Order: sequence, then C-alpha cells, then structure tokens
Amino acid sequence: MSQSLSNVLIHLIYSTKDREPLLVEQIRDELHRYKAAILKELHSPAVLINSVEDHVHILLALARTESVSHVVEQSKTGTSKWLKTKGNNLSQFYWQSGYAAFSVSQSNVDAVVKYIGNQREHHRRKTFQEEYRDFLARHQIPYDEKYAWD
Repeated sequence: MSQSLSNVLIHLIYSTKDREPLLVEQIRDELHRYKAAILKELHSPAVLINSVEDHVHILLALARTESVSHVVEQSKTGTSKWLKTKGNNLSQFYWQSGYAAFSVSQSNVDAVVKYIGNQREHHRRKTFQEEYRDFLARHQIPYDEKYAWD
C-alpha cells in the first residue's frame, strides 16, 4: 500500500489549573475558535470543542503524523498565551499540567458529540472530578488520586 491513511478520533479532557472557574461565558466561543485554529494547523481538526468554567472537552481527528501529547501541548500553550491577553483576571491563567485522552470509535462519534455538546446540563448533576473519575474507570485507566488534581 503506497498511501498511509488513518482515522484516529480522540476525546481530550483537561481543566484549568486548580479547576479555577476562569472560562467565563463571554470568552468561551472565541476560545473554542482559537483552539480549533491551533488544531487545524496541526492537521488534527476539531470535530467539536466545548467547555464549562473549569474544563474543556475536545473531540478531534488526530493527524497520522502527530502525537496526542504534542497536540495537547500546542493547544494548551497557544490558548494559555491567548487567554492571558484577555483581561487582568486571566493574566496568570494556566491549564492543569495533565490531561486525559480517550480513543473514540467512529460508531460512537454521535454519542460523544452529544455528550460534549451537553456539558452545561451534564454538570448540573455531576462535578468535574466525578466526571473525570468516571471516565478513568470506564476506560480502565489506573491513576493515583493525589496526582490527579493540580
């Protein structure tokens, strides 16, 4: 086969440092567009980006030449620098140092898109920490609670 093809869909989740509620509604749409532009440059286009005050969910199609860690690093670094220019309350903005990345099969894309799209409603019933622990358990990812939050 002379052509290399892939369709690797990734659901990324990461929060603001210490889960500070800094992603206010007034900047969220612009943040999502900025993040989408970074991902597009990395040839890993976003299918959907959504966030609430303290964390972000991204469904993306990972470029066959990119690593998840590089895409996350570029997305976080670029948006962190951008957010720091958006007001005094964001001048010290940081994302948490870690992230969670989950593979998504094509057959589950609609369900993941619906889930990401309904974050505001979802978090009326469940905290970010509860959601994160549920994802780690569902995907059988071992973790140490003392290092899960920063």
